[in-house]
Amino acid sequence: MGQTAPARRYGGVFDQVAAEYERTRPRYPDELVDQACALAGVGREDRVLEVGCGSGQLTRSLLARDLSVTALEPGQHLISLAERKLKHRGQVEFVNARFEDARLPSGAYRAVFSASAFHWIDPDVSWEKAAGVLAPGGTLALIQYCGLRAGDGLDDQRALLSALARIAPEIAAGWPAYRDLPAVAAGLERRQANVSEAWAWVGSHDVARVHAGTLFCDVRSASVPIVVEQTADELNGLLRTLSFYFRLSSDQRHAIEGEHVAMYERLGRPIRSSTVAVLVTARRAREAGAVTAGDRGDHAHGR
Repeated sequence: MGQTAPARRYGGVFDQVAAEYERTRPRYPDELVDQACALAGVGREDRVLEVGCGSGQLTRSLLARDLSVTALEPGQHLISLAERKLKHRGQVEFVNARFEDARLPSGAYRAVFSASAFHWIDPDVSWEKAAGVLAPGGTLALIQYCGLRAGDGLDDQRALLSALARIAPEIAAGWPAYRDLPAVAAGLERRQANVSEAWAWVGSHDVARVHAGTLFCDVRSASVPIVVEQTADELNGLLRTLSFYFRLSSDQRHAIEGEHVAMYERLGRPIRSSTVAVLVTARRAREAGAVTAGDRGDHAHGR
C-alpha cells in the first residue's frame, strides 16, 4: 500500500514477525536481478549496498552473483535471521541501522539495491543519501511486487478485495490500483525524467520529490508477471507479514482470515493472485550536487 508520512511508522512491524516474514515472503526473479546487475555493470567483488535487506530474500541473490554486499536492516530479528543464513555465503557485512541514520562512506558503492523497502524511508532523505553513497555513474536499483490486472487470478483477486472492502473499508479505500502490463509500462515511460516519480507511481507510494530528478538520470524499467497459487494457510501466513494487517482490529483479522479459508474450500483449488515484479533503475548523475533544504521544501508539500 502507499505510504504517507504518518504511515511510515508501520515499517517497523516486520521485525515482530521475522520468522513468518522469512517463511512467506518471496524471492525476486533472477531475470530482474541479472538485468539490474548488467545495467549497473557490477560483477565479482564489486561493492554494493542493499537497503532494507529484511531476512535476506534479495541478499541471497546478490551474494550468488559474487558481489561484495553491505546489507542494511533496522530490524534486529530480521537481520539476525539474514546473518545466520547468509554470513558464510559470500562477502557480506550486515549493518543493523536505519538508512536515514547509517554512517556510510560517500561515493563508495557501484550500486544501491532495495527490494520492497525504499518506500519506508523518509523520501526527504532517501534519494539524496542514495545518490551520495553511489560512485558517480553508479546505479540505484529498486524492486517490488505489485498486483497485476490480468486473466489468471483476476477473479480471485476481485473476491479477495471485495471481502477486504466489506470487512475493512478503511484499508480497501487506499488500496493501490491494479494495472495491466501495458499500463505499467506506459506509466513508467511517462515518468522517466524522475526516478522518484516512477517509483511513487509503481506502488502508489508517497515518495516523489522534485530534487530526485537532478540526482539521477537514465531511468529504466522492466517487469516479470507471475501467477501465485496459495492455500488459505499460505495466504494467511503472508497476510500476517503485511503492514496493513497491523492496522486491523482483532475481529477484522479473524474475519479476513476466515474469508480466505472459506474461499479456498469453496474453490477446491489454490487461491490465485496475478502479480508483477517491477524493477526500476537509475544512474547517479555525474554532476549531482548536494540538495539544499530549499530545494527539498519546494516539493515537500505540493505533490
